[in-house]
Amino acid sequence: MNPTDPTNATNPTNPPDGRLAELRNRIDQIDRELLRLFNERAKVAQDVGHLKKAAGEDTLFRPEREAQVLARRQAENPGPLPNAAVAQLFRELMSACMALEAPLKIAYLGPEGTFSQAAALKAFGSSVTTLACSTIDEVFRTVEARQADFAVVPVENSTEGAVGRTLDLMLVTPLSAVGEVQIEVHQNVMSHAKSFADIVRVYSHSQSLAQCNGWLNANLARAERVPVASNAEAARRAASDTDAAAIAGEMAARIYDVPVLARHIEDDPNNRTRFLVIGAQSVPPSGRDQTSLVMSAPNKPGAVHALLAPFATHGVSMTRFESRPSRMGRWEYYFFVDLVGHEKDPNVAAALAELRDLAPFVKLLGSYPAAAH
Repeated sequence: MNPTDPTNATNPTNPPDGRLAELRNRIDQIDRELLRLFNERAKVAQDVGHLKKAAGEDTLFRPEREAQVLARRQAENPGPLPNAAVAQLFRELMSACMALEAPLKIAYLGPEGTFSQAAALKAFGSSVTTLACSTIDEVFRTVEARQADFAVVPVENSTEGAVGRTLDLMLVTPLSAVGEVQIEVHQNVMSHAKSFADIVRVYSHSQSLAQCNGWLNANLARAERVPVASNAEAARRAASDTDAAAIAGEMAARIYDVPVLARHIEDDPNNRTRFLVIGAQSVPPSGRDQTSLVMSAPNKPGAVHALLAPFATHGVSMTRFESRPSRMGRWEYYFFVDLVGHEKDPNVAAALAELRDLAPFVKLLGSYPAAAH
């Protein structure tokens, strides 16, 4: 027997037919058991939904419960699947089970194919109805008018900073933050052009153009950069403009059928965008939470320092502190703060009580499960 013969049954790259058939049969057995268990779980989820309706509870989506389920499954994960894959599998399972009652409607900043839609699907799974809105203002109005159950809105990017319009609207909306989701933002060049030399203009959102400035200078320095309302709109234009390229995500490339010429061209390989999930409900503690608030400070020396003192006194950590003009024309500012913990946690509650006695204005934007990083 020739040990180098590729037909050799002992060659690990060409396993014996009998062993291969045995493994495939085992996979079939496992798949059948998974299918049975999936449906068993779905039936139990339906029973939970019926009990909620009988008790007059109309809230099917419980962010804290879903966060706890995902955290437990990842903690119990023995591998070889990575925790991110485990979370995705269980997110889709929970999404499909919830859709048996009624698919959730999720508003996002459109058009179809934006990073906002990708964030909505990551947060809720694919068994939801996503509603594209033309502006962030429309996203908020859609949920406020109960035309959607929840919305996903961008709040900050690791490269470009805060999304000001989202912060302005969080200040005045009756809605609350009920969750957050973070996605890695990978930018891609897509075009029907045969080569980079044939591209005379590049469409993208202004933030994406800024995030890819170094790559564009090196590879498309002569191409005109054309800011548009969204990356998905950029892909839509590039689909019919053979002299143009778009910078967008892979979802947009698939939806608008534009070939990807270069992948992951962002200058910062760790580029991420954080989104808030907003809705009309409050969220109980999950065990790993974050609280967002906005406050103002009196116009006197040391005022901001005094407002931060309650957090230090009660051992509450801040993960974000962002100033924003009050737009009242008097050089006054609002301060957006993210805290570690839930508003019902004793130390957070004590700090917030002291803060309300000190600050001219305090609005709690929501306590919600922190995103898994």
